[in-house]
Amino acid sequence: MENTKVSVIMGSKSDLPVMQDAIEVLKYLGVTCEVSIVSAHRTPKRMFDFAEQAASRGIKVIIAGAGGAAHLPGMVASITTLPVIGVPVKSSNSIDGWDSVLSILQMPNGIPVATVALNAAKNAGILAAQILATSDEALVQRIQEFKDELREKVEETAEEVERLRF
Repeated sequence: MENTKVSVIMGSKSDLPVMQDAIEVLKYLGVTCEVSIVSAHRTPKRMFDFAEQAASRGIKVIIAGAGGAAHLPGMVASITTLPVIGVPVKSSNSIDGWDSVLSILQMPNGIPVATVALNAAKNAGILAAQILATSDEALVQRIQEFKDELREKVEETAEEVERLRF
């Protein structure tokens, strides 16, 4: 995809409902992304090819979601020099999500993966946009507007609660 800056990958289609949050927030912020299935365990050659070619295709940030053993983010990070954001996914074969969190979080020195909270693909999308915004002033403005909207929603909710009589 021309002008695509972020690649959102996941280990299987079952991760898509979680990863959709990253896709939607990137779209909202005006950041183009590509989306694909890349399994570290079932399609290792596809994973190697993806990671080796991502930068030459213009990708600037990779968001990788995975459940269970969750090796995808770390393995991709070991192959590419691009920033990788890992999204631990609580999957059906997961140990309450902890296996995914720890597999992504506990990377060895030299192979960093930025890790967001369990199922927090929206935060991964925001972080990817913030990384891109270091060289895109228009994106900085869109992120600021997004954060202002979040603040305004909280302030409106706070006012509603404060009007209640407890």
